[in-house]
Amino acid sequence: MSRVSYREATTVDVPAMVAARAPDLEAGPADARMAKYLDGEHHPQKAKDPRVAYVALEGTSLIGYIGGHETGRYQCNGELQYLYVVPGHRRSGIGTELLRLLAGWFAERDLARVCVGVDEENAAARAFLARHGAVDFNRSFLIWSEIGQVLPTS
Repeated sequence: MSRVSYREATTVDVPAMVAARAPDLEAGPADARMAKYLDGEHHPQKAKDPRVAYVALEGTSLIGYIGGHETGRYQCNGELQYLYVVPGHRRSGIGTELLRLLAGWFAERDLARVCVGVDEENAAARAFLARHGAVDFNRSFLIWSEIGQVLPTS
C-alpha cells in the first residue's frame, strides 16, 4: 500500500472528490455545490467565511476529503461540512487524520465549539465522531464543546 499524503484542497480537486464518492451508492452523490462552497459562493445555513477543505491522496488517487467553515449555527463557531473516505480505506486512520487537520484549522482560529450534521440513520459516522469526542446535540447534529480534544497530545 502506498503512503497517504494530505494537503489543503481547492476547487481544482472537486472533480476528483466527486469521482471518489460516485461509486459509493450507500453514501450517495457528492454535494454538487462543493466548488461554490470552496469558492465562498455557496453558504450553508449560518455559514461564514473563511472555510477550508483537505484531501487525502494515495499516490495520485483521492481517497478522502473533509471541509469546514466558521458558523453561527447552534451557538457553535465552527462546522464540519464534509467528511468522506472511500470504503476500501475506512478504519485505516485516514478519517482521523483528516479530522485532525480540520480541528487544527479550527483551533488556529480559536473556533472551539464545532457542530456537524449527520443523518440519524448513519450509525457508522455517528460512532466515528463519538470516538473522537462529539456528543449528540439533537437528532441531526453532534457537537464538540472543545474541538481541540481531537488533536494529538504531545
